[in-house]
Amino acid sequence: MVKALADRLAEAFAEHMHERVRKELWGYQQEEALSNEDLIKEAYKGIRPAPGYPACPDHSEKEILLKLLAAQDEIGVELTESYAMTPAATVSGFYFSHPDSKYFPVGKISEDQVSDLAERKDLPVDELSRLLSPNLN
Repeated sequence: MVKALADRLAEAFAEHMHERVRKELWGYQQEEALSNEDLIKEAYKGIRPAPGYPACPDHSEKEILLKLLAAQDEIGVELTESYAMTPAATVSGFYFSHPDSKYFPVGKISEDQVSDLAERKDLPVDELSRLLSPNLN
């Protein structure tokens, strides 16, 4: 029960921080006053996709993100070999403020796209294929 509560609190805090970014830190929606229904519909400007979700299926991006933030040294966040974050109630994501930013699912990925991405990321094709397996054509 504690773990389930921790997961919900982490997600709620991520949503709260996104609101603060929109209203205060980046300030591009200072006058925003959305109802709970509007928040559920994601009627706000900007998005916060996260590695591993449909718009950003490559979990290995978390490794780059956590290195940039020195997350292991600063707050003890680590990645498992399958790129799950520990502690489990850890969230990550990217913020995009452009008013036309929208969530979208990545479609099926072909072999040549996997090969090209693996080369650009300097990862073995089989490892990247494993990470992207739900999206492979």
